[in-house]
Amino acid sequence: MMQAKEIMTQDVVTVSGSATIADAITKMKDKGLRALIVEPRYNGDPYGIVTETDVVYKVAAHGHDPKIMTKPCIVVNPELGAEYVARLFANTRIRRAPVIQNGLLGVISISDILRKSDFVEKPKSDFDRYCEENPGAREARMYD
Repeated sequence: MMQAKEIMTQDVVTVSGSATIADAITKMKDKGLRALIVEPRYNGDPYGIVTETDVVYKVAAHGHDPKIMTKPCIVVNPELGAEYVARLFANTRIRRAPVIQNGLLGVISISDILRKSDFVEKPKSDFDRYCEENPGAREARMYD
């Protein structure tokens, strides 16, 4: 199974945690982006994300709202398999997340999973999936 780090987008556009909504929207429009990763303001502060959905649902539909970003946002470990990223996205109903390990490495989206991963070409058997999810099970270790 491919890992998040193999299919993520590495060229990430960020916005300062102190940026205004107008700054974020301008940057999204100028770069043709659907989301921006919001940088932490200080050491230990979590990453955030502002998406086109946040802008439309919270600003365009209801007027000015200074708290449009999702923070803390769900983040992905670069070692996480693409199948598990897909499950995470399905269970939490998100479309993208920053890939974090000692800092921002990239961003992974449902488009990355669809276009770059190999889940269709290399489907897993139920037994393979069971072994990954239950590594301590005796039957999962018998082929080691």
